[in-house]
Amino acid sequence: MSEPDPEAVARAVALRLLTRGPRSRSQLGAAMARNDVPTDIAETVLDRFTEVGLIDDAEYARMLVRARHEDRGLARRALVVELRRKGIDDDVAAGALEAVDDDLEASTARDLARRRLAGNRGLGREVRMRRVVAMLGRKGYSSGLAVQIVCELLAQEAAATGSDPAGDQDDRADLSGREFFGDD
Repeated sequence: MSEPDPEAVARAVALRLLTRGPRSRSQLGAAMARNDVPTDIAETVLDRFTEVGLIDDAEYARMLVRARHEDRGLARRALVVELRRKGIDDDVAAGALEAVDDDLEASTARDLARRRLAGNRGLGREVRMRRVVAMLGRKGYSSGLAVQIVCELLAQEAAATGSDPAGDQDDRADLSGREFFGDD
């Protein structure tokens, strides 16, 4: 039995992965390397697939940014990490990330925080704040933005219900977030 043609193996690997969903050039190249396809042959096949439009890292990056931001609420910082992990060039990633501006990012963070706060109303104010700020941080939002948004939402909630914004605390801590960052 003869050895399989490396170019046929490379094409088969790429087509199999692309039928499951879009992939970056880097992901396809790594899959070919795992299947012992020589680098020069892999590059030839990848170049041809790019030429005919089966591989488009810029479109893949735009699609990934749109999907991850809308579905998971990821911030630009987390999206950059994900794009790098997928092998997307920094310049291509920057172009895709233009779709997520500061206003959209803040709006998404506010929506995420509002939903999370609604789900933990029975807990103390500080516990709620800590949990929501941590959740936003895991999604890539800056701590400053996260604290600002959570403080605003807690203050709005307290005003709407007429309750004490400090919750069950005797020292009547304010909602400025100073307990997280100090008075600076």
